[in-house]
Amino acid sequence: MRIISLNCNGIRSAHKKGFYQWLSRQRADIVCLQETKAKIVQLDRKVHAPRGWHTYFMDAVKPGYSGVAVFSRHEPDNVTYGLGEDKFDNEGRYLQVDFGKLSVASLYLPSGSSGDVRQQVKFDFLDFYMPLLKQRRKQDREYVLCGDWNIAHKQIDLRNWRSNRKNSGFLPEERSWMDELFGQAGYVDGFRAINDQPDQYTWWSNRGQSWANNVGWRLDYQIVTPNMADKVTAASIYKNKRFSDHAPLVMDYAVNIEDFITA
Repeated sequence: MRIISLNCNGIRSAHKKGFYQWLSRQRADIVCLQETKAKIVQLDRKVHAPRGWHTYFMDAVKPGYSGVAVFSRHEPDNVTYGLGEDKFDNEGRYLQVDFGKLSVASLYLPSGSSGDVRQQVKFDFLDFYMPLLKQRRKQDREYVLCGDWNIAHKQIDLRNWRSNRKNSGFLPEERSWMDELFGQAGYVDGFRAINDQPDQYTWWSNRGQSWANNVGWRLDYQIVTPNMADKVTAASIYKNKRFSDHAPLVMDYAVNIEDFITA
């Protein structure tokens, strides 16, 4: 099972830059997109319903803002739009598809980089989401939570960690939240389950020569339950071509979706 996650920074923009052509060659089963920006009614059919995919969108109320989507080769048993909290659901930040006892979600966690107001929204989201994550670990389900979490967990996950310790995305409070996620809450960073190498980034600022010099951050994750972590066989970040200021995170799991559907 191959799952790809990408903050596309505008789905129409990514499409124009060749993302869909690249995707058609990837043999992916599920694709999770974040920051789609455009509402589904604004999209051409070839963008919102490409051939061979079941597609689902969770748009933000605000035009040209946020939004998530999931593309799947298999039709899911159930689709859940949002987390049940209007404050966040109105921003189009969570969409989940279920296949038997497997749930795959596209998540776009708020950014706090624009200032104190949005940073507080980010903290509010983290406070709301952690109890929900712990509750879901008690279920007899496997989870793959894909997306832009807008937090670099450890020093290895961004190039200039010393100068960013007081900046959103690498604040002590945010990193402690990730510690809890991968500790008490019982989830696993799927990428790091098999790849512990440095300089593995998924986002680069458009300022200066960040991309050329690989001065980046690892903000995009596939965060999984332990059983799914044991099944990770490959994890890579595609950088040969740019579709966004983020790069696609491609991960393979030694399991078939049909195994969950027929279980």
